[in-house]
Amino acid sequence: MLTIAVTAESADETRVAISPETTKKFTGMGARVRVQSGAGARSYISDEALKAAGAEIVGSAGEALAGADMLLKVRRPAADEIAQLKPGAMVFSILNPYDDRPGLDTLAGTKASLFAMEFMPRITRAQSMDVLSSQANLAGYKAVVDGAAMFGQALPMMMTAAGTVPAAKAFIMGVGVAGLQAIATARRIGAMVE
Repeated sequence: MLTIAVTAESADETRVAISPETTKKFTGMGARVRVQSGAGARSYISDEALKAAGAEIVGSAGEALAGADMLLKVRRPAADEIAQLKPGAMVFSILNPYDDRPGLDTLAGTKASLFAMEFMPRITRAQSMDVLSSQANLAGYKAVVDGAAMFGQALPMMMTAAGTVPAAKAFIMGVGVAGLQAIATARRIGAMVE
C-alpha cells in the first residue's frame, strides 16, 4: 500500500499540501495518507476534517514520514524530512530550483525522487496540478484590492446631488493569469480599465 505523508509547513507558509477532497481521492485509490497533526490549521483545515476524509493523523512529522513512499509539501522540505523517508521515495513540492542552490544540492544528494511542481506543464490536462495559476489568479485580485486601498478614493463613478465624480482609470499591464484577474476585479469594482 502506497503511503503518502504530509507534514506541517514552515512558519511563514499558511498553505497545506492536502485537503479533505484530495485525501478522499488518494484513499479511494487505496493509498494510506498520514498527516502531521495541525498541518492544515493555518489553512483552516482541521485534523477532524482530514480524518473524516480518511487520513491518519499522527503527532509528529517523524511519524508521518516513517516509511512513507511519497511526501507532499507546499514549500521545499528540509533535508532532515527527506532523510526520514525510505530510499527511492518521491517528493512533490515547489522546490524553487533557482534559489538556494546549496540547499537544492543537498536534497538532490538524497535517494529521493524530487518533483518541482512549479515546472508542471501549464496545459489543459495538467490544470488540476498547476500550482502557479491559482496563485497568480490571487495575485491579480490582491493587486487591484491593494491598489484601490492605496488610491484612497472611490473607484466607480459616483453621482450625487452635489455632483459627479468620474470613475478611476486602472491600467493593467499584461494579460496572463494575474492580469486577466486584475482586469476582471478592477471592472467589478467600477474602475475604467485599460
